[in-house]
Amino acid sequence: MKKYVAEFIGTAVLVVLGCGTAMLVGCDAAAGGGYILTALAFGLVIVGMAYCVGNISGCHINPAVSLGVLMSGGITVKDFLGYVVSQCLGALAGAGLLGAIFGLGGVKDMTGGFGSNGLAGVGGSAVAGLLVEIVLTFIFVMTILGVTSKKAGHGSFGGLVIGLTLVLVHILGIGLTGTSVNPARSFGPALVAAFAGNAAPLSCLWVFIVGPMVGAALAAVVYKFLESEN
Repeated sequence: MKKYVAEFIGTAVLVVLGCGTAMLVGCDAAAGGGYILTALAFGLVIVGMAYCVGNISGCHINPAVSLGVLMSGGITVKDFLGYVVSQCLGALAGAGLLGAIFGLGGVKDMTGGFGSNGLAGVGGSAVAGLLVEIVLTFIFVMTILGVTSKKAGHGSFGGLVIGLTLVLVHILGIGLTGTSVNPARSFGPALVAAFAGNAAPLSCLWVFIVGPMVGAALAAVVYKFLESEN
């Protein structure tokens, strides 16, 4: 149970600090500083949480990562399901907390949707959005599997490498889809945005569930092949 609580907390923190930063500074291409700040916020949360709850749950805080670890033999199906439920509830709690903070404080949400993901950057194309999310998640999960492999020997630097990789994929992905690579991170803000009267993020939410899960599955298959001795 403690590892599920750790995943809940970690995912909630990711949404509060990552999506919250996006809401505060915006992600307008004309003001690239917002891109960098948001990318750094997401990446630095992973670094912090890796050293905070990593020894308890592995700090997946992402259903796609949990799928990759499951397919690599790192967790059981039972834990996978428990992790995914905890992550989604954590994301929902984090987005709800942002709603309370921004609502009570009268702070303008610069994203218009609690930092939720969308397809505006790819011309509304679901196919292009899927491709972006598959590729970026593949890169991210491949890195995680490599860093956490027993053969890697990265020791205490693993969390830093993973966090910086998340920064990197956000730098490209923010202008295209807002960068999900994490179904839970997309689910929570989209649901809270719909509750607040903006149902648009829900219409394309499936892209940010399917894309990351496919990318993670591909990463697990490819990394298992590369790491095998045959």
